[in-house]
Amino acid sequence: MGGLAESGEAASLPGPRGFVTRLEAGLVSAALAAMMAIPLVEIVARKTLHRSLVPGASGYVEHLTLWVAFLGAMLATLTNRHLALSTAAFLKEGRLLFWAQVVGTTAAVLVSVALAWGSVGHVRNEMAFLDTLGGGVPKWIASVIMPVGYAGVALGFWWRAPRGRQGRILVLALAAAAVGVWLLGLREERLLVPGVVALGVATLLGAPLFAVMGGLAALLFHADGDSMTAIAIETYGLATMPLLPTLPLFALAGTVLAAGGSSRRLVGFFRALFGWAPGGTAIAAVVACAFFTAVTGASGVTILALGGLLLPILIQEGYSKKFSIGLLTASGSIGLLFPPSLPVILYGIQSEQPIEKLFLAGLLPGLLLVAIVALLSANRGRRSGVARSAFDSRATLRSVWEAKWDLFLPVFVILSLVAGVATLVEAAALTAVYAIFIEVVVHRTLSVRRDSVRVFMETAILIGALLIILGSALGLTGYMVGEEIPSRIADWVQASVSSRIVFLLTLNLILLVAGMLLDIFSAIIIIVPLIVPLGEAFGINPIHLGIIFLANLELGYLTPPVGLNLFLSSLRFKVPLSEVWRMTFPFLLIFAVWVLLITYVSPLTLGLM
Repeated sequence: MGGLAESGEAASLPGPRGFVTRLEAGLVSAALAAMMAIPLVEIVARKTLHRSLVPGASGYVEHLTLWVAFLGAMLATLTNRHLALSTAAFLKEGRLLFWAQVVGTTAAVLVSVALAWGSVGHVRNEMAFLDTLGGGVPKWIASVIMPVGYAGVALGFWWRAPRGRQGRILVLALAAAAVGVWLLGLREERLLVPGVVALGVATLLGAPLFAVMGGLAALLFHADGDSMTAIAIETYGLATMPLLPTLPLFALAGTVLAAGGSSRRLVGFFRALFGWAPGGTAIAAVVACAFFTAVTGASGVTILALGGLLLPILIQEGYSKKFSIGLLTASGSIGLLFPPSLPVILYGIQSEQPIEKLFLAGLLPGLLLVAIVALLSANRGRRSGVARSAFDSRATLRSVWEAKWDLFLPVFVILSLVAGVATLVEAAALTAVYAIFIEVVVHRTLSVRRDSVRVFMETAILIGALLIILGSALGLTGYMVGEEIPSRIADWVQASVSSRIVFLLTLNLILLVAGMLLDIFSAIIIIVPLIVPLGEAFGINPIHLGIIFLANLELGYLTPPVGLNLFLSSLRFKVPLSEVWRMTFPFLLIFAVWVLLITYVSPLTLGLM
């Protein structure tokens, strides 16, 4: 699966170009700034005035998330950052690739227009209901960004069609042909099979995942004679979930740290801490990647931001290139169970499980995986005769002093929650402000005037590319729930599978495939509603089920042929994908054994609860 483009040190953050992009950048910067400011004002008002200062503060923050999502989706279109299967990457430059891109673009345009039309119906409903936010602001005003956003995405895909004018003409022609077929009577149930086939082809040819899922949801609702407004309603419901603002706020913190040089400080600290041990630099790489992934919440950012920094260090110290790339590829997702990881938060939101319990349950499994990979690295360093450096207490103290603010960040988040100072959303806002303070005031690696817009844009692009997929996936999930598909699957599995062990093994295999084909956030939205009732039916603790789920998706990141980390590693290290597969195979086996341990040894996840 194709990944989001790199951020922070590993990439040149997109700068605003043209009036439309500057307008979007300004709006999204203002929205993110307000999302940070409102919770902070509420914390201060609650502690000093013992009351709320902003009427309906949470509602405003939730609806600002909606704006960040759709403005970010438009920016993601302009910067070619939407997630898609990477099967088109196997095509060579030429006519075949050109037509693949045209078909994928056409699918994106058609689905975006359909979703925009469905969103217009949602705005009309909001206007009829006259619901308001705090202070009497009508909710429909906030909802307007949905049809505008989808229309902007459609226009952006069309404008970026391959080969410029030639591609745009062909996309218009194909889209007009599809609409013409619909007008001639191929609609509702008769459209379902050819529509699904066309979507399948477009998926293989590189259509973005949001278009695939949104298109499938639209086809299913249309086949039942229902309005596509149902998809917009599900998307709106997702974006205005009470805890969803934590995603853009924690993502902003991670983007700021990545852009400001946190990775170099952390690598320096962990090298000073572990460099004296056999394989100490490799151990430092593992721990640094785990820490960085937990803070940024994305394995792709870790590979892209830390990979270029760590690979030459490992090779210089005597590790083979094959082992080094395999280690860094595997370590990209190794910290996804640690706080404040975004996938854990989203799983808690979707499954309605306590997020703090999920983090607690993931602590031992996460530490076990870090320990296993670190021990393998130490053994490889010893066998390869990698030189060990003497422990330097002064150098270690200097590295601790330089990285102290970065190292304190997870502690800061946990303390703000445990002490009752902040809710989870407020803690996320505090974390974003803390990260900005580190980079702007303490280290002065970023400038508010020079860097704020591009960092806000990068965050919005990441969140927009993510949430537009999640909205489409939730529309598909809404259809399945309406048709009682999860309960039917649960009944069928209970009738077909009598053994809990067989069920867990089957679940592992299904989640492994899901992790190969879907990014972790889409998988959470689509699959969690299906597996939660199954877990209940077989008496599996819901917290244990959550860690099983997330661990399986970590394994999927490394699983050929379409594991996300494999593609990102191939991109970052400029190594053919087939070679990356071979380099990561030993780590794939380690991850597989780890997943089985988590699945069948429940005290590993529930022992601290």
